[in-house]
Amino acid sequence: MAREFQRGHKAKISDLTPGTDLYVGVQIAGPGLTFDISCFGLDAHEQLSDDRYFIFFNQPKSPEESIQLLGAQSGDTESFRVTLDRIPANIHKLSFTATVDGAGQMSQIGPGYIRIVAGGEEVVRYAFTGSEFTTERAVMLGDFYLKDVWRFAAVGQGFDGGLDALLKNFGGEVAEEAPAAPQPQAAAPSFAPPAQAPAPAPSFGVPAAPQTPQVPQPAPSFGAPAAQAPTPQQQMHAAPTIAAPMAPQGGTVPPPAPAPAPYGQPGQPPQFGQFPGQVMPAAPYGQQAPAPYGQQAPAPYGQQAPGMQPGMPQGVPQAGAGLQAALQPYKETATGQRWTPQNQQLMRVDLTMGGTPVLARQGSMVMYQGKVDFSYKGAGFAGRMVGNATGQEMQLMRCTGRGQVFLAEDGAHLHSIELQGDGICVSAESVLAFDESLQYEVRRIEGHGIPGGALFTMQFQGSGTVVVKTHGVPVVLPVTPTTFADCNAVVAWSSASQVIISSQVRLRRNAYPGHSGETVNLQFRGAPGNFIVVQPYEV
Repeated sequence: MAREFQRGHKAKISDLTPGTDLYVGVQIAGPGLTFDISCFGLDAHEQLSDDRYFIFFNQPKSPEESIQLLGAQSGDTESFRVTLDRIPANIHKLSFTATVDGAGQMSQIGPGYIRIVAGGEEVVRYAFTGSEFTTERAVMLGDFYLKDVWRFAAVGQGFDGGLDALLKNFGGEVAEEAPAAPQPQAAAPSFAPPAQAPAPAPSFGVPAAPQTPQVPQPAPSFGAPAAQAPTPQQQMHAAPTIAAPMAPQGGTVPPPAPAPAPYGQPGQPPQFGQFPGQVMPAAPYGQQAPAPYGQQAPAPYGQQAPGMQPGMPQGVPQAGAGLQAALQPYKETATGQRWTPQNQQLMRVDLTMGGTPVLARQGSMVMYQGKVDFSYKGAGFAGRMVGNATGQEMQLMRCTGRGQVFLAEDGAHLHSIELQGDGICVSAESVLAFDESLQYEVRRIEGHGIPGGALFTMQFQGSGTVVVKTHGVPVVLPVTPTTFADCNAVVAWSSASQVIISSQVRLRRNAYPGHSGETVNLQFRGAPGNFIVVQPYEV
């Protein structure tokens, strides 16, 4: 039976199906509307660095055919075949999108869905309706993304603008439609649809379903008898064709360059709990990297020298002038995820995704957009008693509604940690915000010689995200029998780790000459895979 996803829900593909040859179907319709349904193959920086992985009506498959556009069938407006074990290593995300072709808005659509079929059985479905949108003309429906293993996320995020704006968001370019040639023998524009008849569906194709789109049937498994060519549908593609930067013919696509460090600062390693979208994107494929400070920026591939490009280090003088050029490096970052770091010290949460309220530290909101309500989250009498006794009391506010909330506190570094049924221990002082769907409780660490007889921490478990604060850039260490840490520097550790007090317990007092000044040390033990997080700062 198919699992029904809500907006923001995520799961490992291996938890949905053991197969890697998947059918993805999209059903979307509205009175008088036509749609372009596409798949963007994005790199580690969530950019379309290789235009060959923009799968749409004019480019129906990737070079190695790991992503293929199948057409309308089995009650779906559009469908794809995705073979996960054939996707190249430089592709980290597949974003499935739908855009209105021509006039119209997403608020006019009826009930729709995106679904995954494996082995002829529908394993997951995310349903949406037009009431979830307003004036948007595009929507990010769902993502396959690589995070250790391939996972699926129901996104459902509206996007202002059409397919061209969506393409620019992913780092691509919009090609202008070429004028008609006066000579009849002249070739068609380079991005025009091919003149020959469409090729028949591959042998794995899904047989055409009867004309009953109201009750879509699940697609049979790949490897079924050859399907007939899809029945022509209503005109879906009337807008100028969109194209990303072209890769050199016959050439190989190099991996994306690492993001440059801000001017005047050394390169930073990836931050704990952050995904690559937070790193400044590298130069798009086909363009040169930004020039060093004090030199003229080189022109992008095939273009004149422009002004400051997205991804240019901060502090580099801009070639162009004006307010927009000056503010370009600080624009809001949108990744289609519920939690999105805007920089190292600022986190954005989209309450419209997932439908789950957020609990945040009181006073941590610095800005919000949309209709958002903030209310006091009381811990109750018992919670206050436990918090006062253990020092793990959290003064929280509850954020609900439809909009985006920006959170920060004292310039601390912020790290979003996604839990999927596992757990993590974090001191209440290091917690900025978390999804209300997570369960949390005070955990006691026993130890002799400690004031009060024990140390305490907060344990978070379940499915959701917790945002952790650190002073500076932390380090993540694996747990071994010889792993010790100062309790005032430890930020978090995996809840499955065993924590004991080391034999060298000391109080931070100069009780006698020559005292080291070190406080309580903790020893961590656990099976492989457990970790601790330590910050370069002692509380």
